[in-house]
Amino acid sequence: MSFPFAAAFRETLAQRLADFPRLSHADEGPRRAAVVLALTAADDGSGETSFLLTRRASGLRAHPGQWALPGGRCDPGETEAEAGLRELEEELGLPRTSAEVLGVLDDYVTRSGYAMTPVVAWLAETAALAPNPQEVASAHVIRLDGLQAPDAVSFLTIPESPRPVIRLRIAPGSHIHAPTAAVIYQLSELAAGRVTRVADLEQPVFAWR
Repeated sequence: MSFPFAAAFRETLAQRLADFPRLSHADEGPRRAAVVLALTAADDGSGETSFLLTRRASGLRAHPGQWALPGGRCDPGETEAEAGLRELEEELGLPRTSAEVLGVLDDYVTRSGYAMTPVVAWLAETAALAPNPQEVASAHVIRLDGLQAPDAVSFLTIPESPRPVIRLRIAPGSHIHAPTAAVIYQLSELAAGRVTRVADLEQPVFAWR
């Protein structure tokens, strides 16, 4: 399945997000956080839509070196979209004014006690991309259509939880897990025209902190 980085796909995805029966946990007690699924053109000349994924800096106190979407805690008075775009600018140097917010997906409640809201944004260009070395070790452009491959998504079982652990293959030999994998998976499903819930997808034990 192809997802061309073009106006037609942007409009289709925006409409699907507008119609999406979103589940929110913001009023149930967890702390609020936001991540950005920043959609941009693939860097391989394919014309496909991709999303930006980062490797967290090794010096960070929480989850150093792990794969992550740009994001963080919401400041008092901030909406989830405002927080996500602020983090996009702080982590990757992309002006928040350069991103068009298309909508939001289901909140995902993390093991660390956050209600994480995924904000889907469209970036016409990323010439200003400049990762902040204090937070980001590297930034990567991952094609969205690659997640439609039969072997891209797998579900594992662990003795510590009855919930399945999702694993996404983002490149040969490279995999990511929830919470990042859960929200990316939901986006890829919606891009394909399917509404798929991800609240029951477990995080691996190393992320339970």
